[in-house]
This record gives sequence, structure tokens and C-alpha cells, in this order.
Amino acid sequence: MAEHYEGPHPKRRRRRRLRKGRVLLTCLLVAFIGAGLFASYQYMAGKRAAAKNAIEPGSFEGDLQDPAASSVENYLLLGADDDGSGRSRTDTIMVLSWDKQAKTMKLVSFMRDIYADIPGFKSYKLNTAYYLGGVQTAKDTITGMFDLPIHHYAIVDFDNFETIADAAFPDGVEIDVEKEMSEKIGVSLMAGTHQLNGKELLGYARFRADAEGDFGRVRRQQQVLTAVKRQARTPGMLVRAPKIAGVLSQTIQTDLTSKEELSRIVSLLVSGGADIETMTVPVKGSYSFADYSHAGSVIEVNLEENRQAVRAFLDGGPAR
Repeated sequence: MAEHYEGPHPKRRRRRRLRKGRVLLTCLLVAFIGAGLFASYQYMAGKRAAAKNAIEPGSFEGDLQDPAASSVENYLLLGADDDGSGRSRTDTIMVLSWDKQAKTMKLVSFMRDIYADIPGFKSYKLNTAYYLGGVQTAKDTITGMFDLPIHHYAIVDFDNFETIADAAFPDGVEIDVEKEMSEKIGVSLMAGTHQLNGKELLGYARFRADAEGDFGRVRRQQQVLTAVKRQARTPGMLVRAPKIAGVLSQTIQTDLTSKEELSRIVSLLVSGGADIETMTVPVKGSYSFADYSHAGSVIEVNLEENRQAVRAFLDGGPAR
């Protein structure tokens, strides 16, 4: 009697594997579409949450990348405050140097009262450069005075800062407030470690009613950015990134396109490494105070000493 052959069992196993593969692929596709829809919804929610930015920074042409340092990008960061005339001065003036290969960030803060040689205009305080000629004039002033190339810029109106901070950090940003603060900042802050919301964070960064004056304000601005960078590395930031990008698209003016902006925002938010290293210009012992009838009280700086200090700091030396 001949043996009975029941058929090719291996084929049935292949069909089962194929069915499992299709299910897995379908699940991944659904998850991908869902994530995309969620990101799109969050992005639009961010845009709706923010008022359209009225800042008109004018045209901008950044410096070319140095082939010997192609991984380094320098961003001019400006915080503008409308004086009621429809024109803004930039009371926050910083350059963030981001080395994408080394994964380091260095921040140079410039005192707003530096007596500056503004191209095409008389010498005034540094914060007047933007008021006179827009972002290009502010960039050219800093590059010309301190031999510091600038590739991109971002400018935010202080009125929009609260919206950005609250969207990025709904539970607040942890700040060690060194003393009670309330004068001319619109909020009352108590000494100690607190989770500050957007309004409180802006007030803390702008406080200058003490013996340190603007030097203390610049130090606190640096402290805020360092705290934001540290807190931005928490897992929840990736989920909120699309909404943050939507808010930023409405509240920040930049030379980056929307696609570039989102990509770089995410990279900046999740990049690891140490906190931001900071320095302040002018450096200690390199300045004096003066008074001019057309500009008021100003800070006159030793340009060569400060150029060397900036160059040493960005090249890897310690801040002064």
C-alpha cells in the first residue's frame, strides 16, 4: 500500500509568516500616519495659540561658513522690546555658537549699552543698531566690532516670550531665584528654587533693579537659557516639539525656512552634552563708563581685548 502524502507543509508556514508580516507592516503604517496626524495637529495648535508676530526685521545676509569649521553655526539671538512707537530696540543681544559635531554650545552675551560703531550711522548704544537699520545692521555692527561671523539670526518680541515658554514648558522652568524681585517686571518672585511660568521667567530675565544693573540682567538671561537647555532634554519635549514649532513659526522671525527651522529646533532640543557655556562682553577690566549728549550713559570697551577674549572662548578657552 502506497504512503499517503498530505501536502507541502512548509508553504503553509510561509503563508502564516507573510500574514504576520502584513499585520506588522499595517500596524507600523497606521502608527506612522497617526504620528504624522498628531504632529500636524500639534503644529497647527501651536500656530493658533500664538499671535502673529509684528516684527519686521528687514533683509538679512549671513556670513559664509568657514570650510575649516563647517560644523559650527553662529546664531544672532535678539530679544526686542517695542517702545510704543512701532519700532523696537534689542535689549537682549546674544550670539549662540553651536558646534554640531562636538555637540557643544557657547553663548556670548553683549551688554546693550556698549558704545558701538554702527555702520552707516553715528555711534550709539549697541541696542540701537537694530532700531536704526534692522537685523542686518545689528549683525554687521557685532561682526565688525568683534570679528565674529554670524550665519543665521532669530528675533523674538518680549510680548511673545511668555507664549513660547508656556508651550514648551507647561509645568514651568526650574530656576534658583537668588533674591526677592518685583520692581518693574510685572511679577513678584520670592527667593528659592521655583518652577517659573512664562511671565515669571521673562520677569526674572529682565530684572535689573539692583546694584548689578545690566550686568546682573545679562547673567540671569544666561541662567535662563542654560536652564531651558537642560530641561529641554527631558523625554516629553519630543512629544511637544511639533506644537513648539507651530508657536515659533508665529512668534519668531528667522532667516531659516520652516523645514529647516523645525529640523534645527528638534536638534537643538534633544542634543546632549554639557550645559551652555557662557561669557559676557565686555570682559572684566576691559571697559569704562562715559556719557554722550546724543547717546546717554554708555560702556566704552577695549575692542582688541574683547575680540581676543571672544576668539579664545569660542576656540575652546574658558570664559573671562
